[in-house]
Amino acid sequence: MIESLITSKTRIKLLLKFFLNSQTRSYLRGLETEFGESSNSIRVELNRLENAGLLDAATEGNKKMFFANIGHPLFNDIHNILKKFIGIDQIIDQVTSQIGDLQAAFVTGDFAIGKDSKIIDLALVGVHLDQPLIDRLVKKAETFISRRIKYIIVTREEMELYFQNKPVLLIWKSDK
Repeated sequence: MIESLITSKTRIKLLLKFFLNSQTRSYLRGLETEFGESSNSIRVELNRLENAGLLDAATEGNKKMFFANIGHPLFNDIHNILKKFIGIDQIIDQVTSQIGDLQAAFVTGDFAIGKDSKIIDLALVGVHLDQPLIDRLVKKAETFISRRIKYIIVTREEMELYFQNKPVLLIWKSDK
């Protein structure tokens, strides 16, 4: 879907990297290693995104660190488009509406650091959640998004211990 709008695979990877999780920071050589692409193609796309104001940069030591410009007027729109692209919006709509006392939902693993993956790791925080229903809803969501979903159900206390110092991305929180 998004590949028909944005033809540069490198640009798509960069958008996913920086706009799924706005806390992500990276530098050229790190991106080269992560993406397995030449530094020239990545540099060209980083410069385009920086010139457009979508990315900001700061020098840390001898590295130019790039990060999303969360103040850009299109930041939220790009973030939402990318969530739709990977299917997080459908997962949340499917899973959160019916499963019980869900307090929050987090993406962990690759997507939490802005790295595209065929597997979406979810942490569902709550008590008395209907696991058989979650299994059915996850399977249904997997068919919509063509990605595998792995999930874990934890309490708030377990979440704080289990994911301490690991990247997590809040994608839904109860209003209660």
